[in-house]
Amino acid sequence: MRLTTKGRFAVTAMMDLALRGQDGPVALAGVSERQKISLSYLEQLFGKLRRDKLVDSVRGPGGGYCIARPLAMVTVADIIRAVDEPLDATQCGGRENCLDDQRCMTHDLWSSLNTRMYDYLASVTLADLVVRQREKEAKAGVVSVIADRRSRAASPITVRARKVAAVI
Repeated sequence: MRLTTKGRFAVTAMMDLALRGQDGPVALAGVSERQKISLSYLEQLFGKLRRDKLVDSVRGPGGGYCIARPLAMVTVADIIRAVDEPLDATQCGGRENCLDDQRCMTHDLWSSLNTRMYDYLASVTLADLVVRQREKEAKAGVVSVIADRRSRAASPITVRARKVAAVI
C-alpha cells in the first residue's frame, strides 16, 4: 500500500486552507511557503480540487481559495479521490489478475485492507483535523508560555529586578 505525495500534499494544503480560511480566501503562495510545497504543484492539485467542487477560487487582489463546503462535509477520502489518488493495496488494481492472470491467495486480504482504509479516511473530516490541530497548538502554546516564564524567572535581569524590588 502506498499513499503518494499527491494525496498527502492535497490533504495538507486543504488543512492549511481550513485553518486560515475563516478570514477569506487564502493565497496558494502562502500555503506553498508555509507547507514547503511547490506552488506549481499546488496549482495542479487545486485545479482538481476545484473541479471536484471542494474549493472555490476568488480572482483578483485579495483572491485565493476557499473551502466550498462546511468543513464537516469534507472528508480526507473526498480530497484524496479528487486528486485521483488511488488507495489500493492489491497489486492488480482490483482486477483479480495478481498472479499469472489469476487471483492471488492474498487478494481478499489486500482488498479488505482497501475497504478499511477508505472507510477510515471517509470517517475523518477536515473539521476533525482542524479541531485536533488547534488542540495541539493550544497545548504547545501553554507549554511555551510555561517555558518562557521559567526562563524569565531564572534570567539575570529578573533576579536583579527582584533584588531591586526587595530593597525598595
